[in-house]
Amino acid sequence: MTTIGEIGEDALIALFVPRLPETDAEILGPGDDAAVLSVDGHLVVSSDVLVEGRHFRREWSTGADVGWRAAMQNLADIDAMGAVPTALQITLCTPSSLDVDWVLDFADGLREACEPHGVGVVGGDLSGADQIVVSVTVLGETHGTEVVTRADAHPGMVVAVSAPLGAGAAGLAVLTAGVDAAPEAVQLFKRPRPVVGAGLEAALRGAAAMMDISDGLLRDAGRIARASEVGIAIDSAAVPVHPAASVAAQALGVDVLPFALTGGEDHALLAVFPSAGSVPSGWEVVGRVTEEFDGVRLDGAVPESLGWDHFSR
Repeated sequence: MTTIGEIGEDALIALFVPRLPETDAEILGPGDDAAVLSVDGHLVVSSDVLVEGRHFRREWSTGADVGWRAAMQNLADIDAMGAVPTALQITLCTPSSLDVDWVLDFADGLREACEPHGVGVVGGDLSGADQIVVSVTVLGETHGTEVVTRADAHPGMVVAVSAPLGAGAAGLAVLTAGVDAAPEAVQLFKRPRPVVGAGLEAALRGAAAMMDISDGLLRDAGRIARASEVGIAIDSAAVPVHPAASVAAQALGVDVLPFALTGGEDHALLAVFPSAGSVPSGWEVVGRVTEEFDGVRLDGAVPESLGWDHFSR
């Protein structure tokens, strides 16, 4: 094992940068004080962070897994705006005792996630820290559409999700329990697979409000309701549950529905459409927008739990 402390920053950068994906939008990439990109349409920007021990554990995830996850959850944020992701800025903070191979695997995971979508890493920073922290800024642009926010849902519209839910949260539960089961759910927690491009299709079909489901269907539906000053009624029987979540729930001896309702990590999209007829193929209608109440209701009642909160334990 060769550690970062043994080779130093410059040598690490020399090994790290050539492994990163590139983008056609790049005019000037890694190596200068800032990147230069060519952008058409409106520029769309988002940021996210992964902290070791809170979002991932090295005993569960490889460097490539963490790189993949860091990329995909950010691509999903741009997709949720109805925009097209083009580039990432990556800041990686690590202990000096970390194996260099972990960092190179991290770069490989970024490349595996980004290259199919034409997304490149155009810059960032490397620094020392007591634990691994990954901060990502993702850039995207609109392609013939206006951005879709959370704030334009109206009563009478329908609420839909882009994919079955619950696999990511179920995989995390399996890992936490230390159970050797449900490998597909575990893999989908380590490497979520949102369909990048589903958001642009939804925007073209007239989506009025949209976001990616990172903190659970109920909590994120409540965020759209709050931003749009409406109520959202979710029908639990209509929520599509990922088969891998069902396998995990059976192995753990628990009900699968909470994974789909309150578990995050899937990064599927939640969107509001004018009518059921405007919902794209492959999406499932799970509720409706109403003016009868504020916030979110599940089967007509206030949910006992909404899902993940970054500052609760």
